[in-house]
Amino acid sequence: MRQVRAGIIGGAGYAGGEMIRLLVNHPGVDIRFIHSKSNAGKNVYEVHEDLLGDTDLKFDAEWHSDVDVVFLCLGHGEAKNSSTSPGQVWTAY
Repeated sequence: MRQVRAGIIGGAGYAGGEMIRLLVNHPGVDIRFIHSKSNAGKNVYEVHEDLLGDTDLKFDAEWHSDVDVVFLCLGHGEAKNSSTSPGQVWTAY
């Protein structure tokens, strides 16, 4: 079975943490990046301490395009401003 390549934008907040918890051990998902401007470079478990031992992923300041799906886990009103990033176009399904 081919894994779905996923990205999470806004991974440091509550919604992002819940999305990570749902996806991190899912056999059909490969998390390619977890975006957070304010926590870029930190290990995910430094912010979401309950994920210690589940992942060694780090927060990334950049969005990546090598994904099949992107989960926007941003605060109220931020998602509408995040539909595009310089050089990238996202398609909503």
